[in-house]
Amino acid sequence: MVIPGEAPFFSHTTTDRAGTHERPSRILLVDDDAPLRRTLPHVLAQPGRRFEECGTVADAIAQLEHNRYDLILLDYRLPDGTGLDVLDWLANAGRPEAVVMISGEDAIDAAIGALRRGADDYVRKPYHVAQLQRAVQNVLHKALLEQANGVMSQRLKSSERLHRYLVESSPDFIFTLNPSGAFNYVNPRVEAMLGYSREQLLGKAFTTLLLDDDAIRVEAMLREAARGKRMHQVLELRLRRCDPNSGQPGASTVTVTLNAVPIHGRNAGDNNAAPAGIYGVARDISERKRAEEIITFQAYHDQLTHLPNRILFKDRLELAIAQAQRRGGLLAVMFIDVDRFKRVNDTYGHSEGDRLLRVLAARLKETLRKGDTLARLGGDEFTVLLPDIAHPEDAETIAQKIHAALAAPFQLEHGDFHVTASIGIAVFPRDGDVAEQLTQHADIAMYQIKREGKNGFRFFDPDLNAHYRERISLENDLRSALQRNEFSLCYQPQISMASGRLVGLEALLRWQHPIHGQIGPTAFIQVAEEVGLIREISHWVVDTATAQLADWHARGHAALRLSINLSSQDFDRDDTIDRVADCVARYGLAQDRFEVEITERVMMRDTADVIARIRRLRECGVGISIDDFGTGYSALAYLQKFPVSSLKIDRSFVNNLNGQGTQPIISAITGIARGFGLHLVAEGVERPEQAHRLKDLGCDTMQGYLFSRAISADDVSRWLDAPPLPPGALSLPASTQEA
Repeated sequence: MVIPGEAPFFSHTTTDRAGTHERPSRILLVDDDAPLRRTLPHVLAQPGRRFEECGTVADAIAQLEHNRYDLILLDYRLPDGTGLDVLDWLANAGRPEAVVMISGEDAIDAAIGALRRGADDYVRKPYHVAQLQRAVQNVLHKALLEQANGVMSQRLKSSERLHRYLVESSPDFIFTLNPSGAFNYVNPRVEAMLGYSREQLLGKAFTTLLLDDDAIRVEAMLREAARGKRMHQVLELRLRRCDPNSGQPGASTVTVTLNAVPIHGRNAGDNNAAPAGIYGVARDISERKRAEEIITFQAYHDQLTHLPNRILFKDRLELAIAQAQRRGGLLAVMFIDVDRFKRVNDTYGHSEGDRLLRVLAARLKETLRKGDTLARLGGDEFTVLLPDIAHPEDAETIAQKIHAALAAPFQLEHGDFHVTASIGIAVFPRDGDVAEQLTQHADIAMYQIKREGKNGFRFFDPDLNAHYRERISLENDLRSALQRNEFSLCYQPQISMASGRLVGLEALLRWQHPIHGQIGPTAFIQVAEEVGLIREISHWVVDTATAQLADWHARGHAALRLSINLSSQDFDRDDTIDRVADCVARYGLAQDRFEVEITERVMMRDTADVIARIRRLRECGVGISIDDFGTGYSALAYLQKFPVSSLKIDRSFVNNLNGQGTQPIISAITGIARGFGLHLVAEGVERPEQAHRLKDLGCDTMQGYLFSRAISADDVSRWLDAPPLPPGALSLPASTQEA
């Protein structure tokens, strides 16, 4: 059987099971006696024999030049020479044909000369047929045996060349050890793998290449192999590379897998016989180990900052909790969120944001103790594990160090950037006894700092947890409020002091919660903005308010104005603006009868997109009212940039109407409204003297509890159908006041 890769080392001669040729034996008869040449083939005929003939030395040589034969029956005397001439030619040509010399010569010298020149046998005439048959049979058999032996020798040589090639060219370090454990063969791979020449290792003990902790395991393995027992497991160890300066094993190592088996001699079947040595194969797995280390590192570390990730942080926190429980100690978890980090990405790009995070991680790490763990959870969120603290105040000290470390500006490509951070702290076991709970409570404390103005730290408070549970419940209920038709609009009247009529309304959103009852917008609008529900709510408000205003106009109150409040997020996209424009066009609402109130917060953003969306509303006939005018950073330039139609005097000015400087501010606002031709409304009017004073200062339209609380659409309809108030009268019908 030929093994894969063995065939190229052998000839393509085909042999039978006995090693003999399957092709017939070719026999050449060289004799000048023609009748004899015709007779001998019949006398010597056997299966597998084929005969050819010729009668002279020249003919014999001519045929030999073109053919190969297994046997030549050669007559001594030929017309043009002797059979010795043919033997000489065969010897000079290095031909392997067997020769039986047939001669009638009586002298012994003829036989001696033939045998010396390479004849395999000599038959004298006259001969018995059986004698010639035996001679031919013996010579052919001998030739076949020699050929079979040659084939086997060639096989052995080829096999040796093949296996030597495989061993010498192997990418593995292959070696053999004598019974005492010293090298007596190493393949060339050792030079590239370990830096030793073959001569440096021959005769040296294998254990000289091992580190101390690996040597014990290898010695046990070699002892088992020396007893004749094959080790089935693969041993992973480190081999010391050659120090180029000293030529001795150095500190650098190569990680390999080693397998060693005993080498048995002639008594391989004797289990009690000691092996003649040990055969070992060491495979370099350094690249694989490095790849495994990289994969493991990536699985447990953040790729940007190389800090531990969420998985590794949780693992270390669980271990620290177990140790703290045994010792009765404390530990703290800090949740850190970088304030205003999104601004860096939005302004300078994510590459600058990544650079900031790397430098920030380095600064944070410098503030911690050696046994502390800083991890990046993702984005701009970091967590810190502080094990073995003596008091909760120790965590406060670390938080202060973190804020101090962030005080210096960070150098970015486009200039300096000042970073602040919000930090929440949870302490074990006071704030939780499991990893997930501690991290969650630190996160809750951090978000409370965010709500309180950022750039600070605070410890977790159980009341915060209750608040966040309520918030999550509120979020869940809010998601289905539209589907359950739980929202409604109520309307606060705006009264003209000159005419005593209801001239306008502000639509206010209410949520009729199935458990908590009616909830005002301040309790849920911010939540809706954070969870992404404000768009759907704003669309519902626009649809409901425009439809209601169109209904009142159809009843004959065409001069009635209605304003709604939109979220600042509604001006970041076009869909809500499109919804307002479509509804105004669908119901045919007159110019400025439907208003959208915006805050100074929207005006201060002062972006081209925001201004374009507000201008589009004005072009569609929608009024733009600035709510709480004068309380922020109002500037006359905003009134030029933004196509405003109305101003609303904030209730803070109305409440402090007699305060120092308030009346001049209101006078200035009324003057601005007149100068720009803007409609003016005062909100929060609760007392008659406030109404009279506002009227004297030039404000005619007012809203507030003095006139009415926010009422339903049906109550508004009844009000619109009622007679107007007498000019200057401030009391309303009892039914309306109660509503």
